[in-house]
Parts: sequence; structure tokens; C-alpha cells
Amino acid sequence: MLKALKKIFGKADGELPRPATQTATPSTPAPGADAPNEPREAAEPARAAPDANAAPKAPRSDKPRKPRRERAAKPVDTWKLEDFAVEPAEGKTRFHDFKLAPELMHAIHDLGFPYCTPIQAQVLGFTLKGQDAIGRAQTGTGKTAAFLISIITQLLQTPPPKERYMGEPRALIIAPTRELVVQIAKDAEDLTKYAGLNVMSFVGGMDFDKQLKRLESCFCDILVATPGRLLDFNQRGEVHLDMVEVMVLDEADRMLDMGFIPQVRQIIRQTPMKGERQTLLFSATFTEDVMNLAKQWTVNPAIVEIEPEHVASDTVEQHVYMVASSDKYKLLYNLITQNDWTRVMVFANRKDEVRRIEERLTRDGVSAVQMSGDVPQHKRIRALEGFREGKIRVMVATDVAGRGIHVDAISHVINFTLPEDPDDYVHRIGRTGRAGASGTSISFAGEDDSFALPPIEELLGRKITCEMPPDELLKPVPRKH
Repeated sequence: MLKALKKIFGKADGELPRPATQTATPSTPAPGADAPNEPREAAEPARAAPDANAAPKAPRSDKPRKPRRERAAKPVDTWKLEDFAVEPAEGKTRFHDFKLAPELMHAIHDLGFPYCTPIQAQVLGFTLKGQDAIGRAQTGTGKTAAFLISIITQLLQTPPPKERYMGEPRALIIAPTRELVVQIAKDAEDLTKYAGLNVMSFVGGMDFDKQLKRLESCFCDILVATPGRLLDFNQRGEVHLDMVEVMVLDEADRMLDMGFIPQVRQIIRQTPMKGERQTLLFSATFTEDVMNLAKQWTVNPAIVEIEPEHVASDTVEQHVYMVASSDKYKLLYNLITQNDWTRVMVFANRKDEVRRIEERLTRDGVSAVQMSGDVPQHKRIRALEGFREGKIRVMVATDVAGRGIHVDAISHVINFTLPEDPDDYVHRIGRTGRAGASGTSISFAGEDDSFALPPIEELLGRKITCEMPPDELLKPVPRKH
């Protein structure tokens, strides 16, 4: 009888009906709760109505969604806020000042960050109230933690819907490079380890089936992805973005430069309307194109600009050697070996240059790895770990591959070729001299790239003294037998 009735009503055994909507309903804060902890809707009642002229969402794949599963039990955390004592300091903002969840504060405590960086202090003041935001800040200013803390707070305050399917992230972070995605995902895992939230990352060059298996194993709370690989999952019907509560676009200027904006537009059409999601956009520069994108994708955003005290850090000593292009490799080899440097980043403008430099160093007995778009992702991750652990002395990279690399204790950055974009010079030398440590950058200016030096000096606001390398640094490279 039961089977006959199921057949009549078209219900197969174990089939779960698809809920009509998948929107999350914010929880009601306790009376007297501080404003930063209010849910987004309460803090911003007058969100913009949906744009009638907005492009329609692309049709969704008919592939059935994976059935929901029970969420894993949240780990018991016996840590107390009293264990994280930070005295108020003039001119500094503590994380305590934002009344963050204990699970999040525990993770911040483990990372050893008692005070906010300037961009964290300013951005969190808006985003924790649910406001959209546009932030301008250079790499290394703490912007990643700023948007991750905001995301985690939103997800902890707003419980997920009871009916939920696999492959429906609640927060989406889009970044332009694979290395940056991996770095953001690692930071997210560090900050969510007590919060019971799942972090996933999708990048090209990695095993698609392995990433799919991870997606099917548990709910996805925070998804970090490059645009191309995210579209692969979305168009196959494996990922649906209609539950996204917070969307972050990191390094928007770089995404423009790399031609990713058409893909990003496709992705955004799959998310809720801009009045129904919180959108955070970060960029190292506020060009007209970046601001036009921000206007299209945000609602009354707070604009936060952090001016670096100096374009290039005072902790980085900068040198330029005038050298013939034919002598550049000899100079590089002798600098590394004669000074016994153990953690050096070398930048070149083209992928074929990167490959040749790495091959020559390896042949001449210097452990080196290359980071460029031609290297498969699993090899890039392994190379980065070897460099981070000190097993490899030299990493040779292009600007795109090197943008998201954050490795402590890089003593020297060498510009084998000067970049054509002065901003790339600042990003390159910023790989050393981090966290108050001192570092050195050495640039090789040859007949083919010395024209790039004046724009760099104009950006820095000062001249860089050019010098001829000592004769001992131009000795022939000994051949290995």
C-alpha cells in the first residue's frame, strides 16, 4: 500500500523534497547586544531594492543536488576570553573592542594578534554591522584577516537553514591567483578551527575529482576560488551560489589586469541580488574601472583607504646593479653562493625566463624551484612548502605567481629583470623586510630593461643609487662535473 501511494504521488524511496527557498534567516541577538554583533538586516534596514535593469541569472544546471547530511558536532572549546588579556593602548584597536565570538577570539589569540592593523580596525567597524565595503590597501596590511573575521562573525550569528544541500557555500571569496587562494584558505582554516565551519578551496591545475570529493563530503561554509575553476564547478551543477550571504572580491585591480572580469560577472549573476548579500571588494589601487565595478556590485559601500606610510618599506635596503644582460646570470649565481644566502626570491618578467633561471641554478648546484603559470598546481604547492621550510634556497617567480606568496624570513629579493609596471616593483620587494624584519632588494638593470627604472623612482619619490657590481661577482660560473 505504502509503495503504491508513493508511486501515485511520484515520491521515490528516500527522496528529499527541494525546499522552495534556500535563504538564511538571521538569528535574533540577545537584548542589549552591542551594535557590531547585530545581524546584517537589523543594522541596515534600508537595503536597495533589486535592480530592475540587472542582467538575469544564467540558467541553473538540471543536475540534482546532493542530499543534505547532518552537520558534524561542533568541537567543545573550554577556552575563556579571560585567557586573552590585552591592555588598552592609545591609538590602537583591540579585537576585544568588537565583541567577537569566543570561538573566533580563541583562534585570534592562537595566532598572536592582540591589536588590529589600521585596515582591520576601520573595515570591521562597518562590515560587522552588515555594511558593504570597498578597501584599498597594499599586500601585507592584514586585509585578509579583516574580511575573514567579518565572514566568520556573520556565519556564527546567522544559523544555516534547516534544509540545506551539499555544494551551497554561505560565503564566497574570489581571488585572481592560485597561490593567493591557497593562502586565504589557510588563513580561513586557522581562524575557523574552533568555530565548526568548513573551508574549501577550488583552483585550476589541481585534481578536479579530488576537489569534487571534498565538496561532496561535507557542507561548504566558506569557499575560496579562482574564477575559472569556480565556473567549472558551477556550470557542471556541482556548486550553487544562491545561498551566498557574503561575497568578497580580493585584488580587484589584478583581476582586471588578468582579464577575469567577464568570468566574475558570470559568477555574480548566480549569487543573490546585491541588496540581499553583503559584498566586500579589496584592491591595491582605486582606478576608475575598479570603482565602476564597485558601484555595480555594492550598495552604499563604506570606503576605507589605508595609505602606506611609505610606498616601499624602510626595512628594505634597495640596490640597483648596472649589468649587461649577458652577465646577469653570473651576477645572480655569485651573489647567492658567495654570500651563502639561504632564502632568496628571484623575479623575472616572462615564464620562459623563470624556467631558464631555475634550470641553470639547479644545474649549477643551487637548489631552486620555479613558480609560474606553466607549473602544475600540485608542484607549485610542493615547491612553496619546500621553500617555506628552508629545504630550497631560491624561488624564481613571475609577478602573477609571486603576488600571493607570503613566506617569513626571505632575506633577499632579486629583480633579474625590472618590471614594466612600477607597482609590481613595490609588490616584489615587499616579499622581504616583513613584520619588522630587515631585508634587501637587488635589481639588475641591463640594456633591455633599464628604461623601467625612472618610473619606479617616480613612484618611490626618490632616486635609487645605481652601481657597478664588483669584479668578483662577475666571475665565470664553475661548471659541475
